[in-house]
Amino acid sequence: MATLSTGRPVTAPKPKTGGRGSLLDPARFRGRRPSPRFTRTARTILLPLIPIGGFVLLWHLLTTNGVVAWLRFDRMPPPIDVIDGFAARLTSGGYYADLFASLQRILFGFGLAAVAGIALGMLIGRSETARMMLRPFIEIVRPIPAIALVPLTILLFPSSEQGIVFITFFAAFFPVLVNTVHAMDSLPKVWEDAARTMGASWVAVLRHVVLPGALPGIFAGLSVAMGVAWICVVSAEMISGRFGIGYYTWQSYGLLDYAGVVVGMLSIGALGLATAWVVEMIGRRVNHWLPRASR
Repeated sequence: MATLSTGRPVTAPKPKTGGRGSLLDPARFRGRRPSPRFTRTARTILLPLIPIGGFVLLWHLLTTNGVVAWLRFDRMPPPIDVIDGFAARLTSGGYYADLFASLQRILFGFGLAAVAGIALGMLIGRSETARMMLRPFIEIVRPIPAIALVPLTILLFPSSEQGIVFITFFAAFFPVLVNTVHAMDSLPKVWEDAARTMGASWVAVLRHVVLPGALPGIFAGLSVAMGVAWICVVSAEMISGRFGIGYYTWQSYGLLDYAGVVVGMLSIGALGLATAWVVEMIGRRVNHWLPRASR
């Protein structure tokens, strides 16, 4: 040990291992929480996995044990067989052709229904004459199931492709139309009166007041219409289609390929989820002025 000239011992300074302000200070980490964005992302990813994982686990237990109660699970394919079948389909070009065919029919039929439903709904909502003339006919036709039109589409249209697109259009049209009419009826009258008081023309009122105010209800109808359109397009493909994911599902059943049936069902669900998510995201962008649109 070194000593100074005064005789006092000199010791080397000790390194800081946890003092106040150091990198290892426990106070720097005490009470620190994850950022809200990280928490939100983790919840978005993890929460949907809970019911999905529980469903797959229950499916595995019921099928591997061959449970026969009120329902028969001894004939159902287990999850591992479905995964193998799905992996085999991913390497097949026909699978992607079926997906693209169904998606093309949905986008075409749904797009036509969205344009026609919104335009006619706004006309009925703005014109009392149009409401009195068209509403009774619409209420007569609206309860008819779209899938019941398959025999007529076979007779009317020169190809099954056009008939399936029409069935998709028919199924998606009425949810858009009815929600648009209700959205127009629910607009506060004071909004339009205030705009006219400030000198706005009827075109400006329609563009800047009526349409933006009705968009939340319109997109609610579009979301419902997308789900209904998928139900009907798959049913139409099963009955009169020659390709498409619905046709593939029905063909797998005819070949006793039950794993292929489940693969088709899961593919339909994935496509429906993707298209519904797109509609929802567009609705949030368009209706960004709503208080809860940013969530």
